[in-house]
Amino acid sequence: MSEARKMPVQLISVDAVVDAADTLARQILDSGFRPDTIIAIARGGFMPARFLCDFLQVHKLLSLKVEHYTSGARKKQAAAVVTVPLSGEVRGERVLLVDDVNDSGDTLTAARPYLETFKPEAVRTAVLHEKTTTTCPADFRSHTVREWRWLLYPWAVVEDVGQFIQQMDPPPSHRVELIERLRLDYSLELHPAELDRVIRYHNLEIG
Repeated sequence: MSEARKMPVQLISVDAVVDAADTLARQILDSGFRPDTIIAIARGGFMPARFLCDFLQVHKLLSLKVEHYTSGARKKQAAAVVTVPLSGEVRGERVLLVDDVNDSGDTLTAARPYLETFKPEAVRTAVLHEKTTTTCPADFRSHTVREWRWLLYPWAVVEDVGQFIQQMDPPPSHRVELIERLRLDYSLELHPAELDRVIRYHNLEIG
């Protein structure tokens, strides 16, 4: 794999996601904002949004999709755009828009003005992790990431790691080599069961 493709990856555990959502919920309550509706940005915002619904006792969960990145940190198109519309009505409601990570800020830049066309009473944004590279800071964030790295959430391990492996040149031929390449190229160590799932669901020919 070429040096240019190497990048640090941080694997986020399920427990870390729950703790981060808990931190967000406390911030939101302390701010006095009480959402009527939580909107998940598909797909990364689904799990954080569901935890926030639980913690904040919000029963209305909607979604929309903004496309910018494909799996494995590759950009799909030059600008982020809403590609799947809002799944319900929010006129006159207090809305909390939720995503997993705020990287460049492009996703929130596309989603927030789109939501405002539906005439909600207020829109606030919340993310688990926010990178200092963003041009559109969220209203609430659990963690600020000051040194850039790819954040690998539990709901994206198979997709993203499979893409990492498929980009390797030359491709690894056996498991020991694959484990070493993931460690060297991405600073990434997976549990054996996680690695098994990546290999299985991507139909990788690795012995």
